[in-house]
Amino acid sequence: MSTPAAIVVQGLTKHFKKRSLRREYSTIKSELVRWLRGQRQVLEPLHVIEALKGVDFVVPKGSTVGIIGRNGSGKSTLLKLITGIYTPSSGTLQINGRISALLELGAGFHPDFTGRENIMINGIILGMSRSEVKARMEEIIEFAELGEFIDEQVRTYSSGMFMRLAFAVATHVDPDILIIDEILSVGDEHFQRKSMAKMAEFKSSGRTILLVTHGLSTVESWCDLAVWIDGGKARMVGPPREVVAAYKKAVDAAEAQTELTGSSALSAPGLALPASVEAPAPVAPPASAVGLRGVRLLDGGGAPSMSFGPDSAVEVCLDYDVREPTDCEFRVELQRDGNLLFASTLKTGTQKGGRGTARLRLDRIGLGDGAYELVASARTAQSAVETLKVTLQVASPGGADGLIRPSHAWHVDAGPADGALKQ
Repeated sequence: MSTPAAIVVQGLTKHFKKRSLRREYSTIKSELVRWLRGQRQVLEPLHVIEALKGVDFVVPKGSTVGIIGRNGSGKSTLLKLITGIYTPSSGTLQINGRISALLELGAGFHPDFTGRENIMINGIILGMSRSEVKARMEEIIEFAELGEFIDEQVRTYSSGMFMRLAFAVATHVDPDILIIDEILSVGDEHFQRKSMAKMAEFKSSGRTILLVTHGLSTVESWCDLAVWIDGGKARMVGPPREVVAAYKKAVDAAEAQTELTGSSALSAPGLALPASVEAPAPVAPPASAVGLRGVRLLDGGGAPSMSFGPDSAVEVCLDYDVREPTDCEFRVELQRDGNLLFASTLKTGTQKGGRGTARLRLDRIGLGDGAYELVASARTAQSAVETLKVTLQVASPGGADGLIRPSHAWHVDAGPADGALKQ
């Protein structure tokens, strides 16, 4: 049984017609004479711009997919087709679930309405009822951190305030698919951390995220699948590290071509990078007999959480599907900046087909402040590994620094009779 798809793109094309006036100098008098004589303005011949040229890929449900490529390659056009802003010239597009999108800063916001009014309008546009928006209003306002500005016209907002409000609305309308077009890069450090934690919560709950970004390291470390759009085509679809490596090689080849000839695909937006490094079509791995449906983190009381204290207990729950009787192996890793901090593996006996949950309990997490990557995987001896990643936040009450936080306590022995402490 294959993983259900959230988005299916088949043979998708998008053409734009371009016709402009022939460039020539004119004056008010010459235009008036032209109008009186009934002469028409001379138009340039009609041109067709092919933004997308038969794009094919599938976004599995519950996955995080990064879309990369040069400016002008067709990435934003693709997202606007998926969100329904554009209609395709040809091809098919299947969307399974409610979509919420962040494509342009402030898109969908009326500058003369207050932040509160825009929350109501955008929530309804995104498919919620008025009562549902009202029920989540305070939660959205709290997340946006706008304070008294929530009742001011949004024309008075800074770009950062726009961002907080737009992201808060988009992530609180209960979408099945969240689409983001590079917009998070305008936020400050605090907001970027907060938004990444929110998206990590989305990942762990089995939602689908489609992210257009030029941050290649983010694609490698955070995405489950990468799509490279080049010259309006899907040049490569596959594991993020392989796709990013192929993209970098193509850019290097284009730069070398520029040094030799003075011109290359880098000279204008949208041109395809050198074909000499064309990546081979990806070969799909065999379907695994065991798959992960999601990863949940629980605190010591059994409540869902993504943030913990250094002394907190953590239970990692791996919800899985066994598609045919097989021996299973589950593994959990804690990483920081690509470095392995801890790993534990569970090998089970033969599991019958059906759903289950593998649980790993850490009585004390013992880590210092910061964000950590928890990587969960499931595999069998005969099939490919299925992996899910979530971000785990650790926040200590203070008084200790470092990557780990062992159990510790300070004691002061009594000093001289006068109470002075000797150094």
